[in-house]
Amino acid sequence: MKDGRAARSIFAGYHPLVNYLWFAYAILVPIFFMQPVYLAVSFASALAYSLYLGGRKALKFDLGFVLPLMVVAALFNPAFNHKGVTTLFYFHYNPITLEAVIYGIATAAMIGGVILFFTCYNAIMTSDKFIYLFGRLVPAMSLVISMALRFIPRYTAQAKRIATARRGIGFDVGSGGFFARLKSGGEILSVMVTWALENGIETGDSMLSRGYGLPGRTAYSNYRFDVRDRVLIIVFAALMAGSLACCISGALAVMYYPMFVMESVRPFARVAYACHGAACLLPLALELREDAIWQRRLAGVADAANVPDACHCEERSDAAIYVGLLRYARNDGIVRNDGIVCNDGRKAHGAI
Repeated sequence: MKDGRAARSIFAGYHPLVNYLWFAYAILVPIFFMQPVYLAVSFASALAYSLYLGGRKALKFDLGFVLPLMVVAALFNPAFNHKGVTTLFYFHYNPITLEAVIYGIATAAMIGGVILFFTCYNAIMTSDKFIYLFGRLVPAMSLVISMALRFIPRYTAQAKRIATARRGIGFDVGSGGFFARLKSGGEILSVMVTWALENGIETGDSMLSRGYGLPGRTAYSNYRFDVRDRVLIIVFAALMAGSLACCISGALAVMYYPMFVMESVRPFARVAYACHGAACLLPLALELREDAIWQRRLAGVADAANVPDACHCEERSDAAIYVGLLRYARNDGIVRNDGIVCNDGRKAHGAI
């Protein structure tokens, strides 16, 4: 999910501390506060942001993995947990209660939302950002965690490359009988284990030669905590404080067993819902705002270059559009050789 919009995400351009705090809140709150409205808002926000970043690839993952997992989780609880006073029906002499069904749906929403937030985390938080945040505090642990987070996607990509190469020489893992496919898969696994061990040795030698872990060693980073990071973290801290304060105060108390009871009509509950929803949708709002700015700039480019159909001009390559882009950039005050740069110094999306 590093391609497409994820590769040019405006939220990924913020300071790693801002990214990490938002993901920590978005992931931990649904886990520790099994509040139905919070779970619904978190899942909807995670689904929307995942689809925005990943597009069709994320849609296939959501429908092919997350949705079936949620259905299994929702059915698992009422099938084996028979607590509750409201019996809906009996299945093989076992009562299926309303409370167990509601708790199963809440658990499914929590699992689905957390998984989707982790897919967004994988697109926004790189291993460099994680090491930047925790490299000096716990260098060994931060390195292990960052390597583990990127190990699975790298392992999957390498396995696909090996399978494609073997298919080119007539050893397709999907052809032949059961034992032939099993043998081909075992050979791929053997190559992958060798590759992983060799890669680990090379990584360790490289780190040793660079003096990793030595006292007084410095590290370069190009992350700066600027004005926009301060503004965003202040807004997020205010929303998070309002949401967590209502949760801790008991205004959002919910009881699943033996009877489902939810305190949701208090005025503080509505404030908490609004704060939580705004906090979860904050990165997506930034992305949509940036897209709107970019569309307005495309319209200005079309006017400057006298080119119709500005919405598709980034897919065209004629000289008139390029001249119009440069002319519009110079009029706007900032231009670089590699394309258009926004007023705050960030390169615009899809720049030529």
